[in-house]
Amino acid sequence: MAKVEIAPLRPWDDFFPGTDRFAKPDFSDLVKWNNRVVSNLLYYQTNYLAMAIVVFMIVGFLNPLGMILGGAVVSLVFIGSVWGAENKVMIKNFKKKNPTLFVLAVMGASYFLMSLFGGVMVFIFGITFPLLLVCAHASTRLRNLKNKLENKIEGVGLKKTPMGIIMEALGQQEENFNKIQDFLESKIKE
Repeated sequence: MAKVEIAPLRPWDDFFPGTDRFAKPDFSDLVKWNNRVVSNLLYYQTNYLAMAIVVFMIVGFLNPLGMILGGAVVSLVFIGSVWGAENKVMIKNFKKKNPTLFVLAVMGASYFLMSLFGGVMVFIFGITFPLLLVCAHASTRLRNLKNKLENKIEGVGLKKTPMGIIMEALGQQEENFNKIQDFLESKIKE
């Protein structure tokens, strides 16, 4: 197993250049859209983390108790959902058949629990807003050659990153692993 490496911080002109590197996702081809999102999440993961930390710190400065509570609730729901997906057959099957719905269910459960504690606005701005920014960027940013190459290296198992581990835990990597395996097998047969 490869050791976990932190992905490098991508330059600003690569992360957010002009409008020529962004395009509306093709909503009719969900597989292609999902691959774009997963690919960008893996490639720009350190940039996304830095952006989320900045927003998190601004909101945390304004309401520190709400942010601590929100972070704890989201962490516990995430850990509980991953544990449930590994140890409960029904949850495991649901995650395998509907990985996107599984992620949405985790986010919905977090939102519901935060509403019980009265910290919904802190949750929305401190945690969900950075996620929304990341999802919007990952959905609209077109992939480049370096992006695709990095993802193939991670998919083959030569390199592991924190986002790759999270995506694998949420079941978002399985399609990519199968495609990479098929690609490598076809190249070996040639």
